[in-house]
Amino acid sequence: MLIPVIISGGSGTRLWPVSREAFPKPFIRLPDGNTLLHKTLRRAAGLDGVKQVITVTNREHFFITCDEYQSTGLQLEHAFLLEPSARNTAPAVAFSALYAAENYPDPTLLILPADNLIEQEARFAAAVREAQTLAGRGYLVTFGIKPGAPETGFGYIECGDPIGNAGTRKVARFIEKPALAAARQFVAGGRYLWNSGMFCFKASAVLAAFRKFAPEIHDRAHVCWERSRSAAISGPPAYRINLDQDSLKAIPELSLDYAVMEKADRIAVVPCDFGWNDIGSWDALSKLFPADTQGNRVQGEALLEGSRDCYVQSAARIVAAVGVEGLIVVDTPDALLITRRDQTQQVKKVTQQLKLFGHDSYLQHRTVNRPWGTYTVVEEGPGFKIKRVVVKPGRALSLQMHRHRSEHWVVVSGVAQVINGERELRVEVNESTFIPAGNKHRLSNPGTGDLVIVEVQTGARLDEDDIVRFDDHYGRSWR
Repeated sequence: MLIPVIISGGSGTRLWPVSREAFPKPFIRLPDGNTLLHKTLRRAAGLDGVKQVITVTNREHFFITCDEYQSTGLQLEHAFLLEPSARNTAPAVAFSALYAAENYPDPTLLILPADNLIEQEARFAAAVREAQTLAGRGYLVTFGIKPGAPETGFGYIECGDPIGNAGTRKVARFIEKPALAAARQFVAGGRYLWNSGMFCFKASAVLAAFRKFAPEIHDRAHVCWERSRSAAISGPPAYRINLDQDSLKAIPELSLDYAVMEKADRIAVVPCDFGWNDIGSWDALSKLFPADTQGNRVQGEALLEGSRDCYVQSAARIVAAVGVEGLIVVDTPDALLITRRDQTQQVKKVTQQLKLFGHDSYLQHRTVNRPWGTYTVVEEGPGFKIKRVVVKPGRALSLQMHRHRSEHWVVVSGVAQVINGERELRVEVNESTFIPAGNKHRLSNPGTGDLVIVEVQTGARLDEDDIVRFDDHYGRSWR
């Protein structure tokens, strides 16, 4: 039995300001309108015999991930392992193997990052079949990408002796991201592959490898699993386990490569050429868009005069570029990025600085996703904040109270069902209701279309932590 494991834990810092911690790289929309996560699930579901998918992600991303999965229209069983904070790929794989081994007779796991793009899916499926065969022989299998250039942003795999079919090889060694001179030698040598971060193995084999080569991760993952599994939620919208925060923090934060793959004996690599792209920078992402005669690429509204080899993305306003070359310009409602193409790998340093300074733009956009819909901060200042709130059909906010702020709701579109203190009322377009601080309240959408309201907050404290929840349809103990 093959079970794909989608690991959706990275923050995609090189793709700031579109990718942020609360809205990371897997949710970025590509030229065809689909996200990387959407494409990853469809690719996994297209493999022979796949009926269930395990997803490891941050618990804050659970509901937006469910919405993205629902948009595919696929009928699959889903299990979510939800992390309060990311601990790298080794713990994520360990938890996935524990869950799979507990529920199925020694299944084969296919580990897939959520943020890879693969263009030729038939070749991908053939590579997975070869990996399954090797996994059945007890190998831990990785997928190596035939390098097209001396990239310094990828790890490399040195191929050893041949085994199996389709050119599969034993792994001689794994190599960390190299300097340019070494990368050139690797590409010229012909026996090196890019490390894709995709793996295939039996659940029992990888658990045995953890026990032998990473015993601390093995033992502490078992402790965390035992503390977490008893609190599993069977739905809706999907089966999920919230991993215990305290015991999770005790697990070493290591990659699967470093913890297991670089140390184990029976390691195989399947050489692949199926149009793999990890979309690791704005330079890589920009090349997915069609270019004009001057090599310029545009998403949104832009005017480029006397400019060449530029990429401009604008979400809400027109951007003009005059007499420039080789620039990346990404404009969002609250942040603007300008960089040379050859410097896009350094964008991660911007997010590191923003996080250090405590600036919200490293974390989230002005529009924030919630399980019931979205809210957008339109304007804020001392003692007030204005939001545009969109509630999806049939959804409802939690029954809650604020200690430090009052709220005034004006319905712009749709019909609102409102609990306000002891009253329950129906509020229609151009009508409003006022919620004083300390009042229990809930906003619901009983209609078939989106409910849109303008919310005006006033008070001494207006942050999202000023929420006391009494009841929540989504089982949230956090925001």
